Amino acid sequence: FSCSHLEEKTQWEHPKSGKRKRVAGDLPYGWEQETDENGQVYFVDHINKRTTYLDPRLAFTVEDNPVKPTTRQKYDGNSTAMEILQGRDLSGKVVIITGANSGIGFETAKSLALHGACVILACRSLARGNDAVQRILGEWHKAKVEAMTLDLASLQSVQHFAEAFKSKNLPLHILICNAAVFGAPWSLTEDGLESTFQVNHLGHFYLVQLLEDVLCQSSPARVVVVSSESHRFTEIKDSSGKLDFSLLSPSKKEYWAMLAYNRSKLCNILFSNELNRRLSPHGVTSNSVHPGNMIYSSLHRNWWVYTLLFTLARPFTKSM
Repeated sequence: FSCSHLEEKTQWEHPKSGKRKRVAGDLPYGWEQETDENGQVYFVDHINKRTTYLDPRLAFTVEDNPVKPTTRQKYDGNSTAMEILQGRDLSGKVVIITGANSGIGFETAKSLALHGACVILACRSLARGNDAVQRILGEWHKAKVEAMTLDLASLQSVQHFAEAFKSKNLPLHILICNAAVFGAPWSLTEDGLESTFQVNHLGHFYLVQLLEDVLCQSSPARVVVVSSESHRFTEIKDSSGKLDFSLLSPSKKEYWAMLAYNRSKLCNILFSNELNRRLSPHGVTSNSVHPGNMIYSSLHRNWWVYTLLFTLARPFTKSM
């Protein structure tokens, strides 16, 4: 085992097989190097609150003659965001996540920030967004996180957010369209559109349009749209097979909260697929994702019946 302080590298050779591994670069995220009173170097992991004399970079060693793994690592329904990101270095990556102050959005923001990404939490309430920022900083004081105001129920707010983001002159590598309302009573937004449709789909559609040039300039970049399996239980065509616009933003008497949610999620997928077709030649991919059935989050807060259903399903579904 040899150290080179000049090159910031450690090299390790297996005594029997002679396989060589090297450790290069900075410490993993959340780790700092300290020296104890005897002059011995030790390492502090701020995320998991532990100390060790073993260089944590040994966990991230690369073989000098790396062999390609034969199978891809597989993840399943029990994998956590932190497990999937293990060993990833996201420093220098800029991420925007809508609705990131709670639920899936918060867990996503936290996980990406703890792996070095600069994360912008785009939230309707700046106060709640800042609370979420403080919770992430409580886990790792060096996390790069910031809250900005974005109300998807106002197309003007979407425009202001995009302008404010562009004025920072940052790249944009990942845009996660996560915010959603579910089971909301019928109401119109200030733009005169049905709220579920605008918040879940149209506001995100407009946001992506406004940030498309930044995404293309930052390629490789990606858009992730959080949709739902429930998109299967609806139709947005009329009897002759044409798109029926009246179904997208229905009047009060034609409105059913569950159907409105399903339609908005179908729009998410159609949008994501078409966006990928148009932008992937420019290095920007788009994927829609189903996060898991009835995850117990704040999504169901609009009606006690939904809260009851989600509570009963809780033992059988994924956790945050």
